Amino acid sequence: VQLQACGGGLVQAGGSLRLSCAASRRTSSNNGMGWFRQGLGKEREFVAGISWGGDTDYEDSVKGRFTISRDARGTAFLQMNSLKPEDTALYYCAVSRGSRSVRSSAGVAYWGQGTLVTVSS
Repeated sequence: VQLQACGGGLVQAGGSLRLSCAASRRTSSNNGMGWFRQGLGKEREFVAGISWGGDTDYEDSVKGRFTISRDARGTAFLQMNSLKPEDTALYYCAVSRGSRSVRSSAGVAYWGQGTLVTVSS
């Protein structure tokens, strides 16, 4: 399974971006999906997740600004509003091993390649 993530770019603080992540085949239809990010010199961290049933979970710093969703084909989206310079990172999409979203990398079955989000002040 390959995950193709796109939508990153350079945006000013307060702006918006929408990331998308498509799977090469329908493996993710019964699995949770999520987004993680890794800033320069930092560890990869959980950002948002969505279960197979549609339940969502967010890291505290992005609550109210980011929205995760998915469509029937298993493509996941991350709408990012009110972006801040501290949101600058490589963003990775992920498919969980089970039907729930996961906050730990240990629970990820597949990773997409990173897409770079840069927020200027």
